[in-house]
Amino acid sequence: MSNKNETILLREITKFTSREEAWDPFTWFKQMREENPIFYDEQQDVWNVFLYDHVKQVLSDHQLFSNKKGRSSIPFPRDDSRTNVNFCDPPEHRKRRALLAKAFTPRSLDEWKPRIESIADALVDDMAGLTNVDIVDTLAAPLPIVVIADLLGAPAKDRELFRAWSNILFLPYAMGSYDEIAQQKAQAIKEFQEYLYPIVLEKRKHPEDDIISDLIRAELDGERLTDIEVVNSSLGLLAAGNETTTMLISNIFYSMLVDQPGIYQELRTDVTLVPKLIEEVLRFRFPIAIDRRIAQDTTVFGHEMKQDQMIVAWVSSANRDASKFDHAENFNIHRANNHNHLSFGISSHFCLGAPLVRLEATFALTSFINRFSDIRLHEEFKVTDHLTDSISLKSFPISII
Repeated sequence: MSNKNETILLREITKFTSREEAWDPFTWFKQMREENPIFYDEQQDVWNVFLYDHVKQVLSDHQLFSNKKGRSSIPFPRDDSRTNVNFCDPPEHRKRRALLAKAFTPRSLDEWKPRIESIADALVDDMAGLTNVDIVDTLAAPLPIVVIADLLGAPAKDRELFRAWSNILFLPYAMGSYDEIAQQKAQAIKEFQEYLYPIVLEKRKHPEDDIISDLIRAELDGERLTDIEVVNSSLGLLAAGNETTTMLISNIFYSMLVDQPGIYQELRTDVTLVPKLIEEVLRFRFPIAIDRRIAQDTTVFGHEMKQDQMIVAWVSSANRDASKFDHAENFNIHRANNHNHLSFGISSHFCLGAPLVRLEATFALTSFINRFSDIRLHEEFKVTDHLTDSISLKSFPISII
């Protein structure tokens, strides 16, 4: 479990005072790129970079910018076990990542496609006949929970439990409520572990065709994983799989209705544009910042950075760097290089679940677009009324036709 001294509070760096600023930080990002691209936050002893090339270097040069660190901005409670792919560098990282990669075999994504597509179709079918839906509650939130529960081999009927625990685990820490939030996370971890533990024990006796069974069969350093290691690995996959996909699908609908109204009809005409839409949303509206420990004294960015100081790479800012993306502040699914965003990381730390996230979003959007002729934003909609404490959409009521 994190403590105050280990936690980098991103809100204390941005100094945002309103939910409006937190939801739409891009004006601040642009200002930082132009006026203060390498920014030192003295209060927390943290460097910050905002330009694409700088962010890319921080994420890819593990010898200079290490993921083996004592401090982090990651809200998910810290796990220092040998199965955790965070907080380590190559070659140890490669070994741990390979273990989790094995959990996704022998089933390939192609073998998963029918299961994921049928879940997406069923959720869209449930909206038939409705004129108003909360797209978070009906599609963005249930899809990844049902999919990852299915792939793990955990009962999908308990999806509201999974969602509630995941939401708590990704709550951002805040200065005034740190202890309370930390206590909530500890309780969620405890309940999650107690829920998964008997499932793991049962699958150790009777393995099935799912990820938990694969983790039980996998070996690390010539040894099988312990029950609690399987539990914690499954917990991480379940929580992370939920958070990322829910945010992406929610933001896709927001972008279609707010960032580029009318784009839905173009997608209706040519549904093969859906993957391009997904990549542009990942570039344009996907909030992420990744931290690293400075592994040695350096002046690589023209400032004296000291060993063991922290550095935050503001990926969302890098994705709008005009030196890499023409008219970067415009939402454009036809952008030739929108897939060059850094939202899933880069190099050895590229997100293991990225192909699954893209697949879920593709099936969800394709099924929805084929079913409904149009969508409308409610006239009274105010985004700040629909945000979680971590500034993602907790609800998004829309009209469907």
